[in-house]
Amino acid sequence: MINTFVVLAEAAADDKPHNPILPAWQEIVVGSVAFAVLCFVLMKFVFPQMEKTFRARVDAIEGGIKRAETAQAEANELLEQYRAQLAEARTEAARIRDEARADAEGIRQDVLAKAREESDRIIAAGNEQLAAQRESIVRELRAEVGTLAVDLAGKIVGEALADEARTRGTVERFIADLDAAGTAGGR
Repeated sequence: MINTFVVLAEAAADDKPHNPILPAWQEIVVGSVAFAVLCFVLMKFVFPQMEKTFRARVDAIEGGIKRAETAQAEANELLEQYRAQLAEARTEAARIRDEARADAEGIRQDVLAKAREESDRIIAAGNEQLAAQRESIVRELRAEVGTLAVDLAGKIVGEALADEARTRGTVERFIADLDAAGTAGGR
């Protein structure tokens, strides 16, 4: 800078025509003062405003980040609650399903037991009916066999066995012999 003043002073002393590359000293002084005023105005008024604006933007960004982090934490908490509720609902559904299976098995067992009872009752009734029919058939056969035996015996002996008491006794003896032969042959 001192060199510039020296050069300017020499140029002014020479009264030579002005060199367009080197400025005049008055211009340097005016430029320096204007630069100083500009720097003062910028430092006093503009830079603090810019700093405020930058700080506001930083606060807004940091606040947005904090709000986003808070929202993320809330979302994670809600997600965990949802997962816990979902797990609880699945557990409850499994319990209900198991209870329904147990109930169905109980109902199935009851139905099977009732069916067995009904089957046993029907079989017992059928057996009773068969026994009654057998007794009836045996009675009818005895009477018929007795009558046929007396008629046959009468034809063989050659005399009529018309006497009721004698006929009955003969029939009873014949049936007793048949029963004895049936039980002896069955064993």
